[in-house]
Amino acid sequence: MLDKTFDPKTAEPRLYDAWMTSGGFAPTDDPNAEPFSIVIPPPNVTGSLHIGHALNNTLQDVLIRFERMRGKAALWLPGTDHAGIATQMVVERQLAESGNQSRRDLGREDFVAKVWEWKAKSGGTIVNQLKRLGASCDWSRERFTLDEGLSAAVRKVFVTLHKEKLIYRDKRLVNWDPQFQTAISDLEVEQREVDGFYWHFAYPLEDGSGEIVVATTRPETMLGDTAVAVHPDDERYKALVGRAVRLPIVNRPIPIIADEYPDPEKGSGAVKITPAHDFNDFAVGKRHSLPMINIFDDFARLNDNVPAEYRGLDRFAARKKVVEEFERLGLLREIEKTRHTVPHGDRSGVVVEPYLTDQWYVAADVLAKPAIKAVEEGATVFQPKNWEKTYFEWMRNIQPWCVSRQLWWGHRIPAWYGPDGKVFVEETEAQAKRQAEEHYGRPTELRQDEDVLDTWFSSGLWPFSTLGWPEKTSDLARFYPTHTLITGFDIIFFWVARMMMQGIHFTGEVPFKRVFINALVRDASGAKMSKSKGNVMDPLELVDDYGADALRFTLTAMSGQARDIKLSRQRIEGYRNFGTKLWNATRFCQMNGCARAAGFDPAQVKAPLNRWIVGETARTARAVTDALADCGFDETANGLYRFIWNQFCDWYVELAKPLLTGDDAAAKAETQATAAWVLDVILKLLHPVMPFITEELWGQTADLGAPRAHQGQLMVARWPQLGDDLIDPAADADIALIIETISEGRSVRQGLNVPLSAKPPLLVLEASDAQRATLEANAAQVAQLLRVSGVQAVDAIPPGAIPYVVAGATFALPVAEFIDLAAERARLTKEVASLDGEIRKIAGKLGNADFVARAPEEVVEENRERLAEAQGAKAKLEEALQRLGAVG
Repeated sequence: MLDKTFDPKTAEPRLYDAWMTSGGFAPTDDPNAEPFSIVIPPPNVTGSLHIGHALNNTLQDVLIRFERMRGKAALWLPGTDHAGIATQMVVERQLAESGNQSRRDLGREDFVAKVWEWKAKSGGTIVNQLKRLGASCDWSRERFTLDEGLSAAVRKVFVTLHKEKLIYRDKRLVNWDPQFQTAISDLEVEQREVDGFYWHFAYPLEDGSGEIVVATTRPETMLGDTAVAVHPDDERYKALVGRAVRLPIVNRPIPIIADEYPDPEKGSGAVKITPAHDFNDFAVGKRHSLPMINIFDDFARLNDNVPAEYRGLDRFAARKKVVEEFERLGLLREIEKTRHTVPHGDRSGVVVEPYLTDQWYVAADVLAKPAIKAVEEGATVFQPKNWEKTYFEWMRNIQPWCVSRQLWWGHRIPAWYGPDGKVFVEETEAQAKRQAEEHYGRPTELRQDEDVLDTWFSSGLWPFSTLGWPEKTSDLARFYPTHTLITGFDIIFFWVARMMMQGIHFTGEVPFKRVFINALVRDASGAKMSKSKGNVMDPLELVDDYGADALRFTLTAMSGQARDIKLSRQRIEGYRNFGTKLWNATRFCQMNGCARAAGFDPAQVKAPLNRWIVGETARTARAVTDALADCGFDETANGLYRFIWNQFCDWYVELAKPLLTGDDAAAKAETQATAAWVLDVILKLLHPVMPFITEELWGQTADLGAPRAHQGQLMVARWPQLGDDLIDPAADADIALIIETISEGRSVRQGLNVPLSAKPPLLVLEASDAQRATLEANAAQVAQLLRVSGVQAVDAIPPGAIPYVVAGATFALPVAEFIDLAAERARLTKEVASLDGEIRKIAGKLGNADFVARAPEEVVEENRERLAEAQGAKAKLEEALQRLGAVG
């Protein structure tokens, strides 16, 4: 007999160890099995499992378990990302804390060795956390973006792209983090709203005939100005275009140019142009061939390109000094308070500077063309489809991709420089030296490029490099292209697009056939989770409190394609109760002798109740199969919930009790066998979403009756394939009549506050002969579940009885003797009036365009939900009032 309850804390580690030991996470070696592969979005090696990881990996695991059970060679390939800047920061912080050392004190080689040492000790944290969630990855194939195989792939790609002239050195603006002294990607830039100022500076015309006023939030950058721009249609400045102003402090003339960039309606309509320190200004500078004067060093201190008294100053100290000097010169026209967004490094927390440096770039526009075409032609599809628009928008406006980073931890760029600066790009130093010897005519000492590659460069090769490319491995031949990628919308640009570009370029095929973009997990009110708000939910805490299955089911059930997930502990607790409901139903079946029967054929059952549940099982199996094949995760979970909780546990188990305890031995045996068969199907269908409790129940019920066709673990059991021939419309109609008769009767009782102790008879009018026969055969169940004294046929509705209609049959419940009709009518009328007031109030808010525009999104959504709830409650009360009206 099953224990009274399922204990996730003890069962989950035991079950996971058994799965690992069995080798069942690896794809079958059956050569006839259809391959199905997913590569995990590699979490940072520094990472800990957050709720977004929990959602993303739950959905991947649901899909891989489903396809594994369908008999496919299902591979979920795991691994972690070396996470250049994040990992380097962790180890640098440890060095500072332990011995007040910096990486430069250690030197490059020793520092990198320290990072590998840290990785060996602490780098597996998130992998172990994924296992707690139930992730059935093939851990024997686990990869790391800096392992030797992937490093070889990275070098091969870099060298190939360089030889194809698709990787090159260029001087352009980058996002520069002065804390780490490196370029960072847009994804690593956090836009923060801060209070600041517009300083309005007057630049005197060179001939002394007037001035032009410009405004800036970064006064220090004026030391690098090389022009003032005005709009060509701005009548105020047409006569000045082509003339010059004298740049204060620096005292050099700079031209006044006409360009479409300035907005005549904004400020004075004139804009200072600093091409080396502003992305828009850089574009203007390119169009007009302006000098680009870099005024910062790597630490954002002012360099030798500024007047002597500013050299070596921190940028913010220089800002203060510039403003003071403009005031002294009488050229400060206004200081205007403003609130504006300022880019910060997401890890360093310091203000990021647009910075002009020599970096390595990929000609992304060339690689993007086939990647755009692949999605246009459907070789890769996005789900939901609306994300294709986001993909196209970015890809069609793609800029050169800066792939170099001024870090020590990462893939060092395979480029070596000769004494005259000539670069030799090869996969190994030996090859570079051979090339240099050919070039110089003698062996020559070379210096390797100090930079490493952007982490996204190596993770962009993930789908094929992890399968062994550039070697022609059996895994690559069997599992590439992969089938489905499940990821978040925020890295469509940074990761999905780059995998598409590099995958197509190097393999000739798309890296995946389908991209499923999962939702964002928010808190219960719809607010984005953040540490500062204190509303972050730790998935491991939730697993500790409710079990992995409950969290997995919640995330799956709420993963509708068109909405974000509002996660609450109450919802997770509710789905834990769902698991408990199934556990208890299994115990009930055990206690009532339900067991597999040898040769049992669900198509041959005779009792209408059994024919009905067999048909509902077939319907559910088909619906769940179709939904999972289409990434309909919420449809899957919600369909399973309805079937297991409502149809099986609530109705079938209750309606089967007379059959299980009655004197008809044949009906009893059939019901016992049917219940056991349905339970086995339920465990299979539910397993991808709730793997732990289903595997436990599968194992605990292995000895109930005849042996199963599949004797091993549920994880590798065959997925149910049930035909429509199991559906019996006549049985459906019979059981639907019973269920709806009870449900509607309960609704009448609840709506009118009929006491639970009251047992009026259920009166039947105008029913067909078949309906009457069905009701008569199930009278005991109806009486028990509806809490009535019996089922009686009558010719007319007596006074004080509330009528209701089900499937064309008319029923009535005589309740007048159990309630005060006048008091009940007054109560219902009062509640309707109260709800009317609430509905008017909420509708007024939502009808106010200003409220909808200004209120946080989660507040507006909460009001919409409250309105829908109030309207639904009012409709039920009005229905009860209408029924009371029929009594008189």
